[in-house]
Amino acid sequence: MSRRAATLAVASVLVLVLALVGSLMPVPYVTLMPGPTRNTLAENAKGQAIITIDGRRTYPTEGSLNFTTVTYRGGPGGRIDLLTALRGWLDGDTAVVPEETIFPEDESPEEVDEQNTRQMTDSQQDAEAAALHELGVPISTRVVVDSVQKGRPADGKLKPEDEITAVNGTAITKVDQVSKVMDGVRPGQTVTLTVRRGGKELQQRITTAKGPDGGAVVGVVLAGAYKFPFKIDVNIGDIGGPSAGLIFSLAIIDKLTPGALTGGKFIAGTGTITPDGEVGPIGGIEQKMIAARRAGATVFLTPKDNCAAAVEARPDGLRLVRADTLATARQALVALTTGKGDVPACPS
Repeated sequence: MSRRAATLAVASVLVLVLALVGSLMPVPYVTLMPGPTRNTLAENAKGQAIITIDGRRTYPTEGSLNFTTVTYRGGPGGRIDLLTALRGWLDGDTAVVPEETIFPEDESPEEVDEQNTRQMTDSQQDAEAAALHELGVPISTRVVVDSVQKGRPADGKLKPEDEITAVNGTAITKVDQVSKVMDGVRPGQTVTLTVRRGGKELQQRITTAKGPDGGAVVGVVLAGAYKFPFKIDVNIGDIGGPSAGLIFSLAIIDKLTPGALTGGKFIAGTGTITPDGEVGPIGGIEQKMIAARRAGATVFLTPKDNCAAAVEARPDGLRLVRADTLATARQALVALTTGKGDVPACPS
C-alpha cells in the first residue's frame, strides 16, 4: 500500500471514529413524542372511573372524550445523544426542542415534575369550577395554606392545606382579603388566625415578622380554593400539566346532564381552562393530534391560539373544532351531535 493510500485509510478511520463518538455525545435537546390518551368517560387502568361524582345525580353517557398527552426523552441527568436528536428531526411524529424549553435553567428536574403535578391538580380544580359555572351551580371560595416558610413565625403553627377562615376576627374567603387585614398590622404585632384543620376549628396566635417590603408577615404562601356543593374526583394517575382542563370540564358536564355530549362519537382534545371557562393554548399540539388520531378520534377540540399550528400538522381523518371557551366547545359538541348549529373550525 502506498504512503498516500495509507494516510487516506487512517484519516478515514479517524473521521469515522470521530463521527461515531460525536453521534453518541449528549446534547441539550429534548424529543417530544405522542403520549397516551385517556377517555375521561371510562375507567382508568385500576378499574376506577376517571371522573367520579358523589352527592349529585349523574347520568349515563357513551362515546369517548379523550384528553391527550406528550411524552419526552432527554433532560438534565438523562440527555439524549446527537444520533437520537437527528432521528427525531427526521421523524415527522417527533419534535426536537431545546432542553430549556422543558427544563428551565433555574429549576431542577424534580422541581419541574413537582410543578407539573401541581399544575394538574390546579387544572382539575379549575375544570370543576368551570363546569359548575357553566351549569349554573353555585360555588364559593376559600383560602388555604399552600406552603409554610421555614424559620418564619408560622413555622410549626400552620400546615399546608390549613383553611384560613378569619384573621383578627374578620371573615376570609379570598386571598386579597388577608392582604387587606395584614396591611393594618405592624411587624411585631400578634395576629389571631382562625384555622380549619381536619374538620376542626382552632385559633392560632402568631407574632408577625418584618417582610421584604417592610410589612408584617407570618411566613406562609396562601392560595385560593373552592368549596364545591358535592364531591368530584379525577383519577388519572401519574400525569402532569394543565392541558387537560377543557376535557375534564366537558366530561363533568356530560356526567351531570342527560344524554351523551359526544353523541357516541370519538372526541379528543386539549386546552387549559380557567374557572370562568376561558380555554388557553398548550404545547405539543402536533404530537397530541397524532396521539388522538391513532387512538381513533375523528374530532379534535383545539384552543384558538393553537389553530394555526394544528392546521399545518393535522392528521388525515381528524376534524379540528376551535374551542374559545367552555361554553362554545359545549355548543360545538351539541351541534356535531344534532347536526343543528355552527361548528367553529380552525382557522376561522
